[in-house]
Amino acid sequence: MNWVIWEVRAIKKSVIVYTLGCKVNQVESENIKLQFANCGYEPLGAGEKADVFVVNTCAVTHVSERKSRAALRRAKRKNPEALVVATGCLAQIAPGMLASMPEVDMVVGKSAKDRIAELVQLHGDRGAKTVFVGEISDEPLRPGSWCLPAYERTRAFVKIQDGCDSYCSYCIVPYARGPVRSKPPDDVVYEIDWLVGSGFKEIVITGIHTGMYGKDLTDCNLAKLLKKILAEVPGDYRVRLSSLEPTEVSDELIDLVAGEEKLCRHFHVPLQSGSDRVLRLMNRVYTRRFYESLIKKIVKRIPGVGITSDVMVGFPTETEEDFGQTKGLIEELPFAGLHVFPYSPRPKTPASTLYPQVQAEAKAERSRELLELARQKRQSFIESCSGQTFSVLVEDIDEGRKCEGLTDNYIRAEFTGEEAFLGRFVSLRLSVSAQSVSWQVVNDDTGRS
Repeated sequence: MNWVIWEVRAIKKSVIVYTLGCKVNQVESENIKLQFANCGYEPLGAGEKADVFVVNTCAVTHVSERKSRAALRRAKRKNPEALVVATGCLAQIAPGMLASMPEVDMVVGKSAKDRIAELVQLHGDRGAKTVFVGEISDEPLRPGSWCLPAYERTRAFVKIQDGCDSYCSYCIVPYARGPVRSKPPDDVVYEIDWLVGSGFKEIVITGIHTGMYGKDLTDCNLAKLLKKILAEVPGDYRVRLSSLEPTEVSDELIDLVAGEEKLCRHFHVPLQSGSDRVLRLMNRVYTRRFYESLIKKIVKRIPGVGITSDVMVGFPTETEEDFGQTKGLIEELPFAGLHVFPYSPRPKTPASTLYPQVQAEAKAERSRELLELARQKRQSFIESCSGQTFSVLVEDIDEGRKCEGLTDNYIRAEFTGEEAFLGRFVSLRLSVSAQSVSWQVVNDDTGRS
């Protein structure tokens, strides 16, 4: 295995990389910055002016698509002399639409994202439209690259797989990302060992379909990968898992999180709907009862675990009864947080042809109801943790010594501390009263409560 040591020489030009969408896009944007740095470009912040402006687009909803187009227009307006490059998921599925925008000079699809700096060097010309979009390879992922300043050495995201084979009826991601491809386990371990050795304290394992890790490899799955990481990467750090589909949260994985101090007690398990009829139309391969049993099993086996989820409202044909079943299931389960979002028709997806479509007013009202329920659930979860002690990773400190960080079970902590706390685990006791939530620094570093 050959590892490249990146080195910046003779910086002459500058680049801005603006990211929309998921954690995987954020990881890939860091790789894009590093590609340009190795070609002699200085990465700048979004508010500055640069020679090249790359927008890493998202296409998961019509809102994210609209934001992507707006970002491209804004990039050219603020940087009229810059070469504006569109990349990411929207570039892969709608290259012609992006190329037709007068603000866009180059379109680079997912298939060529790893070569974007090279392509700019070879073909970048503001006088002509250039499009690089092809079929997405099914080869295993290559080792990751890192651009350290963006992470500030507290939390790092490690992409272990890409692609999705599930084809939920509403989702454009399989068309934009291609089939499941996993990063070889030795490469994942090397990457995490390097990051921990560089001072990172939390490693977030992420992917487009994280729970399918190893599907394309021999005798490998997510639980086995985690065991390998814990056995081979020494140091003071913790590992957080990103979103996992309900059918991929195995007993082995639950037991592993329950027994390993370095694994965060946090599962993000998308629900999408509590109606079996709607779940079938969504092509989600589980039932309401399966989901309910899974969450209750996790909570029973892992005391203090934080369960967060995604819920969609207004899927085509969703009735008030369907919505009531979703709301009722959420009321029954001990969620620590919910991401609520309205259904958005996506081209090429089966759901876009289903009728009747739910009216925007109904979607908005259902969203409001679930967001209020989510707020109540969040508060109840925090109250249930009152009096317990947590190891909090301090991510930010302002001039007034106000510290912010996360517990392993995904509670945001704010307290007054010291500059030396930044990037460290600090032991805090949580106190919740009718009027306030407070955190107190304690001497014993117990880690888990």
